[in-house]
Amino acid sequence: MKLKTQTIDGKTYAEVNEQGLPIYIHDDGKEVAHDAAQTVATITRLNGEAKTNRERYEKAESSLAAFAGIEDPVAAKKALETLKNFDDKKLVDTGEVEKVKAEAIKAVEDKYAPIVQERDSYQAQLHKELIGGGFARSEFIQKNISVPIDMVQNTFGQNFKIEEGKVVAYGADGQKIFSRSRPGEVANFDEALESLVDGYQYKDSILKGSQANGGGFHGGGNTNTGLKRSEMNANTKADYIHQHGQAAYLKLSK
Repeated sequence: MKLKTQTIDGKTYAEVNEQGLPIYIHDDGKEVAHDAAQTVATITRLNGEAKTNRERYEKAESSLAAFAGIEDPVAAKKALETLKNFDDKKLVDTGEVEKVKAEAIKAVEDKYAPIVQERDSYQAQLHKELIGGGFARSEFIQKNISVPIDMVQNTFGQNFKIEEGKVVAYGADGQKIFSRSRPGEVANFDEALESLVDGYQYKDSILKGSQANGGGFHGGGNTNTGLKRSEMNANTKADYIHQHGQAAYLKLSK
């Protein structure tokens, strides 16, 4: 990554954007404005989180010291359960204790089952609104993508997840996609989607102005493949558009 500069009257100056932020050029040629103040704030925050995690680790390590010498935690736990059952046997047989435990657990599960179901329903609605809405409102899709939004969502939707109420995108390598303009922060929806499209093997088929003209594309003619649009999955759709063009795809029967 290097600073973008310009020469005026024999002197070299750093180029800045409209907000006065210096512009840097990444190795892949993309230009991104760098907010130094924001980066310092992010580094400070991450250092604080690292300190908190270190203190938590030290506390856990100190607590575990009390169990030094116990080589088989599973056996130790089983021994404690056995001793507890011996105490319970003063009232009822061990088998009855287990029965009472199972009935108590089932009663709690039955009581909270509707709440769990309602929670799952809200989570599904949240997922639909944040992720589905992100595709529907995406400026990147409107400006750069030539295929229907549902195709884009079918192809890249699985890369987006809801974490702590926010949309987080993951790349093909399973790692979070971070912002180039906001170092240390996860990418927003459009920035993440642009990154995913850049790495998509059929991106030339879905970007505006890059439709294929050969391989069976007949312009305004009627191309009959025997395959309906509704029967295509995301990859098949992209392949079809790559071979026959967007116009042929739109003429398929629904």
